Amino acid sequence: MSEQQAQPQLALERIYAKDLSFEVPSAKVFTKEWQPELNINLSSSAEQIDTTHYEVVLKVTVSAENQQETAFIAEVQQAGIFLMENIDQEQLPQLLGAYCPSILFPFAREAINDIVTKGSFPQLLLAPINFDAAFAENLARAQQEQQQAATGNA
Repeated sequence: MSEQQAQPQLALERIYAKDLSFEVPSAKVFTKEWQPELNINLSSSAEQIDTTHYEVVLKVTVSAENQQETAFIAEVQQAGIFLMENIDQEQLPQLLGAYCPSILFPFAREAINDIVTKGSFPQLLLAPINFDAAFAENLARAQQEQQQAATGNA
């Protein structure tokens, strides 16, 4: 009798806006020429809900300064519940840290654009992001810091 290997399963079961925030600190921004400087921050987190489900949250924060004043701050936490069954444990960090956020990003991008335009600012379409490259870069940086800490404590 041969054992059947369980097939890996990965599926997005639900996508939702976990948190939305938009702030315009001063109406003076609307009386000035619009030449913004944008600061965009992204981060993601993952939490295991049960044995087969993970909640992954992609947080996107955009702050715009116009003539040294904050014009607006927009923040979106786009979340998804992902089914992950029979996944190799070595693959989990890559899936949770790069693959899942890349699925969530278009939804977060749309939400940022919506709240910025509803705040009566020009359309803001964030550029695509290579989450695999960012994940690899963060992993390499963490390994380098770990090595430096190990050699510094020797």
